[in-house]
Amino acid sequence: MQETEEPLEFVQRVAALDIGKSTLMACIRVPHEDKPGRRLQEVGEYATTTRSLLALADRLRCQGVTLVAMEATSDYWKPAFYLLEAEGFECWLLNAKHVKNVPGRPKTDKLDAVWLAKVVERGMCRPSFVPPKPIRQLRDLTRYRRTLVRERSSAKQRLEKILEDAQIKLTSVISNLLTVSGRQMLQAMIDGERSPKVLAEMARGKMRAKLDALQEALTGHFDEHHAFLCTMMLARIDDLTARIGELSQKIEQVMEPFTVQVDQLIEVTGVGRSSAQEIIAEIGVDMTRFSSSDHLVAWARYSPQTRQSAGKTKSSTTGKGNWLSGALGEIGIATSRTDTFLGARYRRIAKRRGKRRALVAVGNSVLTIAWHLLSDPDARFNDLGPGFYESRINKERQTRNLMRQLEQLTGRPVVLGDAAA
Repeated sequence: MQETEEPLEFVQRVAALDIGKSTLMACIRVPHEDKPGRRLQEVGEYATTTRSLLALADRLRCQGVTLVAMEATSDYWKPAFYLLEAEGFECWLLNAKHVKNVPGRPKTDKLDAVWLAKVVERGMCRPSFVPPKPIRQLRDLTRYRRTLVRERSSAKQRLEKILEDAQIKLTSVISNLLTVSGRQMLQAMIDGERSPKVLAEMARGKMRAKLDALQEALTGHFDEHHAFLCTMMLARIDDLTARIGELSQKIEQVMEPFTVQVDQLIEVTGVGRSSAQEIIAEIGVDMTRFSSSDHLVAWARYSPQTRQSAGKTKSSTTGKGNWLSGALGEIGIATSRTDTFLGARYRRIAKRRGKRRALVAVGNSVLTIAWHLLSDPDARFNDLGPGFYESRINKERQTRNLMRQLEQLTGRPVVLGDAAA
């Protein structure tokens, strides 16, 4: 018989919250004082205002509740979780998919709270990762910065579309409209300049080698309507750029206690300062929350789930994306162009499985490296080099495999000989 790890006993005094926007349903379950093995249960409705939540905390304290659990419902869980946590309760945030009620049963807020309490008291669920307050605040900043970066990218795309509408093909000649030269040309067109030759002469640096192509690209029907829209869009882009800069400054201030961890992560191939900040904001710096690097990778949804039935293992995905996947995707793209171990890993997998799977594999490796670095303050990243995989190849075995494949293709025996002969 195989020994398994099971909880020794129920959580004796537990509460579960089914939270909505304006109200929540609380179920409290405690042992019966006179009847051993029996439980007492109380279900009540509370508002989600601060005063009502404090009253709930007092009631939980009177009942001796040691654990409060709640589902991750939108952002509605945050006020209750943070307040009860500050009041000294151990709080668990649960994934709603992991604590679903039995199908076919009636569904009400009261029944959901009771079911959740029963699941928690029996140890049939595990809490989600909720970082400490400093990391939560850092996460708010990095996520908002990424949101603004995405909005700025959308604004740039809208600017390109309005220029296409005016038959201005600048993006066919220059990769970035908002360089010094591109911005000067746009402003000149907004101010009324329409001569392609005059506009093309504003090019600077390497762009001056493309004057003829620029004149062709700047020949269109840009009018006052396009000028008005471009003015609005450029103002929007400038405002977003300013807000992103302010956020970056604030993030640098908040990151001061984590300077050592940032310096460790920056040493990893493809990881820049902003990427390191986002990784720390999402996973924190306390790696004891994850039992192993595999645990961290699985939590980040960078490890395919196992799906096996009738003795057959079926292919599965890594799950939907999250905030961490954006940073890891950028790291993977940057890594793919480097002559390093991670770059070689990307190219090796992309050749066989495609670029998207290669990005996931590199993200998996980066998270594994991050876990080991953050687990040990003295650890440093050591690149294995682009020739790592080749150094592990058994050349004799590879030769035999290639000869066997060639024999199967040609139908003739293959014999190796001296090239000079």
